[in-house]
Amino acid sequence: MDKGLQAGYEIAFREYRFIFSRGGAYTGIALILLGAILDYGIYPDKQLEFAAARLACSILVFVIILVMATEWGKERIQPLTFLWLLLPQIMICWMIAVTDGAKSIFYSGLNLAIFASGIALPFGLKVNVSLGVLSYLLYVIACSFHPESFGFHGDFVVNSFLLVFSAIASAVCTFYNERGRLMLFRLKAEVAEKNEQLEETNKNLIKIKGQMIQQEKMAAIGTLSAGLLHEVNNPVNYCLMAMDVAIEDPVSNASQSLRECLQDAKQGMQRVQHIVSDLKTFAYRKGDAEGRDFLFEKAVGSAIRLVGHETKGIAVTSDMPKDTLVNGDEAAIIGVLVNLLGNAALALHAANRPNPSIQIAAKWENDRFFVSVTDNGPGIAPENLGRVFEPFFTTRDVGQGLGLGLSISYSVIERHGGTLFAESAYGAWTRMIFDLPRAS
Repeated sequence: MDKGLQAGYEIAFREYRFIFSRGGAYTGIALILLGAILDYGIYPDKQLEFAAARLACSILVFVIILVMATEWGKERIQPLTFLWLLLPQIMICWMIAVTDGAKSIFYSGLNLAIFASGIALPFGLKVNVSLGVLSYLLYVIACSFHPESFGFHGDFVVNSFLLVFSAIASAVCTFYNERGRLMLFRLKAEVAEKNEQLEETNKNLIKIKGQMIQQEKMAAIGTLSAGLLHEVNNPVNYCLMAMDVAIEDPVSNASQSLRECLQDAKQGMQRVQHIVSDLKTFAYRKGDAEGRDFLFEKAVGSAIRLVGHETKGIAVTSDMPKDTLVNGDEAAIIGVLVNLLGNAALALHAANRPNPSIQIAAKWENDRFFVSVTDNGPGIAPENLGRVFEPFFTTRDVGQGLGLGLSISYSVIERHGGTLFAESAYGAWTRMIFDLPRAS
């Protein structure tokens, strides 16, 4: 396992080690104190002496539990666990030394601790082997106080064999337990990595889907516009010519109201002519239009006219510098402006603001043309401000929108090397800002 994965494993299993070590320590305290029953049954003459030792050992183990609960202790769970396991081993070996040496039944307590360290506690192999070796050395020292039972025969040999067997079995269990935990962690890490990749893939698919929907919309608008150019433009021209003739007719000159009606009708037909002219941008779009120079103020005028129905009753103003020549996809930028203006208009109408207004402002900063679209609507809630550009995120009612408009607009600006971002004061205003490159 590489160092990064090993470090992650240690962090992830720190709490796991703490819980198991603490539980084992409490169990150890209970077993140490219950061992007083053995003292009463086997060595009643040493009962008080052993009780004091058991109480002292239990207190020390409890102190280690308190230390393990601290941040410092949680970073050192294995050595602290090793320490509290070694304390009862020292106590047991002392009891063996002051009683019958190799003949003492207390040696079984050493086996119990060694087995627990390998089977129940989340030890590493080195720590577990160290505990087994130290436990056996302490046992040898304890038995050395009784030369009559110490030697390569009888109880000492049998007990030594059992202790060594316990240490080996415990080490094997520790090795495979640790290996199993490592494999589990590695699998979890791989699953998490695959989930991140899947999430990234889903985001890319959503973005591609949004772009395809946008392209289909643009293609549909282009097809519609091409037909309108032929089917609408000619009749509009005929109507305008007829109105000009009618306005010059003596009958209309004699009637002020008739002349005003003809003028209003002419203005209406001219508006239709402007809208058809704006739609030419979409109708004659060939391939990727990025890299073409266009006047941004012209794109703004087209967008304002295209959303004229939605912005009725709203004051739409623009503040442009003298030079607005930028480089990019004019049709796509008009689409972005239409989306931003439409969203602002919907918010203003929904809030029923007095004196609703939308201001479009632009300025040059180095070679980037920064544009802001500001409305005095209800603003965006702080918890939603960071999500407005997420695909399919919308605060509108069901059926009122897919929540793709701002996501697609973000992608369009990103393709132009810029960034679209939102600023808002909840309950006061919303501002959308993006930037475009200077004309080539």
